Amino acid sequence: MSTDGPCPVMRACGGCEQLGLPYHKQLARKQQAMEDLFRPLFTSAGWDITIDPVVGMGGLAGDGKLPSPRGFRYKATTPFAPGPQGTVRHGLFARGTHRIIDIPGCPVEAPGARDILTRVTEAAEACHIPAYDEDRRRGLLRYAVLRLAWRTDEGLLTLVTAQRDIPHQHALIERLRAIDPRITSIAQNVNPRATNAILGAETRVLAGPPRMRDRLLGCTFEISPGAFYQTNPAQTEVLYQLAIDNMDLQEGDVLLDAYCGSGTIGLCAAQAVHQAGVDIQLIGVERNAQGITDARRNAEINGLEERATFVAEDATAYLRRAAADEEHVDVLVLDPPRAGSTQAFLESGIALGPRRIVYISCNPVTQERDLAVLARGGYRLERFTPVDMFPHTPHVETVALLTRS
Repeated sequence: MSTDGPCPVMRACGGCEQLGLPYHKQLARKQQAMEDLFRPLFTSAGWDITIDPVVGMGGLAGDGKLPSPRGFRYKATTPFAPGPQGTVRHGLFARGTHRIIDIPGCPVEAPGARDILTRVTEAAEACHIPAYDEDRRRGLLRYAVLRLAWRTDEGLLTLVTAQRDIPHQHALIERLRAIDPRITSIAQNVNPRATNAILGAETRVLAGPPRMRDRLLGCTFEISPGAFYQTNPAQTEVLYQLAIDNMDLQEGDVLLDAYCGSGTIGLCAAQAVHQAGVDIQLIGVERNAQGITDARRNAEINGLEERATFVAEDATAYLRRAAADEEHVDVLVLDPPRAGSTQAFLESGIALGPRRIVYISCNPVTQERDLAVLARGGYRLERFTPVDMFPHTPHVETVALLTRS
């Protein structure tokens, strides 16, 4: 499939609903959406602030000459379903359904990613691994999740199965390892539930190292199969650099990274200022214990273990206790899930009194709600920057800088 034009299945898939729209017009739509959503809050809070132009892939829209982004998603997934005569179907779900549509390729996925997933399907068929039937709740193979590194030649392939035992497992692994040298690790996730969630609770490594490595902003990160890691690494660097610039970290500062995942934002910030001769203390908080394990390893890999402490705890519970104990925090950075933060977290963050709060959001609707709470707590918005992490979709991520009034 040519990647020079719109995808032939874009209407059926629905994943890139704006793919046929010129990129500068996509950015203009996103800019207007942010203006419409946040302008009433800015007015009511008395914030005389201009929303920065959306940072697209390749820069700002400018004169409309930005090329339409391709090949930027370094995570790719395929569902499986039984086909005729014991075959395995794969592809993508049609919009709003669990009906699989065949796709010859995907213009927004990393080069070669969809071909790897196709060959995973062929390997499963050759080893007589049955696909999972959602209606009858029979079969084994549910999904394949492929994550490729951006700046290394490593990759992590995770097979999601309905049960733990895999027939012909050794033969299957041998075939999978022969598909592409970038598949350095193969894992299995077990999800026996009748659910729309892709991953279950149990994950084990079948072959290769337990983690893959990638680099962002000069830091090296190890990513385990269940860890969160951004899908668009090029724009992730843009997003993180904006956040770091807004932190304005000074010698001796305490940076609290809430919802820290595997520590990527906080460690990139600590590394950046350390290279500039500024030492800070980083505290990362994340309720996912595996994420904290990865964060601690990442601190060691980057030589920051003496400057970083990571805590496996719910972010709201940690902040409430820290506020009650009158702990000192200079800069608070948070990157919560789509549901946003909580009233208790925000109130505790206000009680800690950091001079700066940097709020990264993947859901501007919940961020708008949370910024109103921070405004009532005495914080003023100083800068607001949208970032286009997912071209060809309506989604926007944002970086908001607040300071104490």
